[in-house]
Amino acid sequence: MERWSIQLEKQAHKFSAAHFLIFPDGTAERLHGHNYRVFVEIEAQLSEHGLVLDFIQVKPVIKELVDELDEHWLIPGEHPTLRADRRDDGVVEVRFAERYYAAPAEDVIILPLNNISAENLATWMGRELRRRLRERFSDIDVRRLRFAVEETAGQRGVYSYDGEPG
Repeated sequence: MERWSIQLEKQAHKFSAAHFLIFPDGTAERLHGHNYRVFVEIEAQLSEHGLVLDFIQVKPVIKELVDELDEHWLIPGEHPTLRADRRDDGVVEVRFAERYYAAPAEDVIILPLNNISAENLATWMGRELRRRLRERFSDIDVRRLRFAVEETAGQRGVYSYDGEPG
């Protein structure tokens, strides 16, 4: 079986964000940030023009995704004990264990995740990229997709999608 893919590892595909990881024992890291980088591989059928997907088409979609997260505090909206509430005055209050934070709502993104780990970010971003590619390029059948989020050099969480053709 023959397969074709494109890989993207661009300097522009990065974002800076704050978070804290919550551990299984109920403890958590201190609030801190990373300069995240993303890596993408997309496998699809080769077109009659010899392309999986034109790099010029897919790069802006990835850039759009990373730009949406850039310079924000990422909060896990589905963690069982962390609470994040938007107040009427434009502030988000975050409570976890004995911790209390308040930040302007425009600085906070509450993601549908149970924890802000590199693996969860890769999953959310990879699924979101698949959704956007389906919306914008209906003629492309993404058969496989790998999306990696690197929080520090050499340390990545990876999401893989192995779809069925057709």
